[in-house]
Amino acid sequence: MPAADAATRYTDRLAAAVREAGELALGKFRAPLKIWTKANASPVCEADIAVNDLLRDRLPGAAEGFGWLSEETEDDPQRLQSRRLWIVDPIDGTRAYIGGQPDWSISAALVENGRPIAAAVFAPVDNEIFLATAGEGAMLNGNRIAASDGALEGTRIAGPGGYLRRLTENDERFIAQSKVHSLALRFARVAQGIIDAAFASGNSHDWDLAAADLLVHEAGGALTTFTGQSLIYNGANPVHPPLVAAGRGRHAELANLLRKRRIISG
Repeated sequence: MPAADAATRYTDRLAAAVREAGELALGKFRAPLKIWTKANASPVCEADIAVNDLLRDRLPGAAEGFGWLSEETEDDPQRLQSRRLWIVDPIDGTRAYIGGQPDWSISAALVENGRPIAAAVFAPVDNEIFLATAGEGAMLNGNRIAASDGALEGTRIAGPGGYLRRLTENDERFIAQSKVHSLALRFARVAQGIIDAAFASGNSHDWDLAAADLLVHEAGGALTTFTGQSLIYNGANPVHPPLVAAGRGRHAELANLLRKRRIISG
């Protein structure tokens, strides 16, 4: 089977799995939940684990040659030997989910040789499913989407408040947007074109980013470090420095501005 056909097949499989996972998560949303705190002080709830287990059951596993990396599964170093693996955030934006806010998502990608080739980000509350296949474009609910592009004037930008304040101080070209708690969904909104640019602070992980990365690039945008480096996934330490996403032309201007102002290095 040609590589493009294989990637499309996996995107279809992802879409079915994340939709089913979204139904499961919605069934527990705004209901009493068991909640606890992980070692890194971030919250986790029973819905995170239930969605994680469903996705792991629905997607091809080790017996078929696929590795696995998820926020809610103990990391297995054997994944480093996998040419292909699933990278999953069962509920991206757990704090929003627990708090009854709508901006959480289910994010999953298939990565091959360090880069995503199939991706799905599903926002169940709004019934929005973002899908991308390498070389085939990005879609929202079956319709093709494209990142906005152009000059910096009027740029609608989202991200951590500290970054936004330092960028927009005495600069009227930028319009700060409300924070989107799910990082995958924040970048998906860039791919959709309703946010022009978005930041992620340092310490984001593969599972926050892999699916959204492919969405942004297939929608004609770029998602990189502040110094313009593309991301490689499935490394020994799946953590990344601060990131910026935008349409390609705007991204280049914005990255240059970030370097000039020395907002943050990395």
